[in-house]
Amino acid sequence: MDTPITTMPVIDFWFEFGSNYSYLSVMRIEQDAARAGVRVRWQPFLLGPIFQALGWNTSPFVLQRAKGDYVWLDMERQCRKYGLPWKKPGNFPRSAILPLRVAVLAAEQSWMAEYCRRIMQMNFAHDRDIDNREVVTAVLNDMGLPAAEIIAQALSDENKLKLRKQTELAMHKGIFGAPTFFVGEQMFWGNDRLDDALRFCNDLLIHPDA
Repeated sequence: MDTPITTMPVIDFWFEFGSNYSYLSVMRIEQDAARAGVRVRWQPFLLGPIFQALGWNTSPFVLQRAKGDYVWLDMERQCRKYGLPWKKPGNFPRSAILPLRVAVLAAEQSWMAEYCRRIMQMNFAHDRDIDNREVVTAVLNDMGLPAAEIIAQALSDENKLKLRKQTELAMHKGIFGAPTFFVGEQMFWGNDRLDDALRFCNDLLIHPDA
């Protein structure tokens, strides 16, 4: 018997389309969470303002050459591990403001997960500029969605403010990178902590007062 969605444990998934490790999590979280009986709450946000608050003008993978060299080798290994296509972006980190505005608008829609996977693949499998109306339109059209209407809503002042507030909330919660997962007030950082976060969800369901 399926667990009613209102009683399923919840994982908040904070991610950014320019984040390479978010790519790994976006591509697997829905399937892994379903297998664990956990509901995903999608939380798109902008990493740039968080990096700026930390005194960085770009990703630490760019600022620290040795770390960056390691990360690209690690991404090749991780994508082989998960069976994911991979192409190192020619421009990193890529701006993702438009696709994130669409994601904020769509966070509770049934097509959110598929949209996120497609945008991530544009960046990390096809090396495309994703902060681009043509690319976002093509993704939405290919999904059979009214692209022009969705993009117009995403570009409204109200929705732009919503993304800013999401980013401010991420900073308030102490998020310093992506992907980050929250189970209640417990934070888990990094793609390699997704499995731990999902297990913690089920531990809370079994031992709610723990």
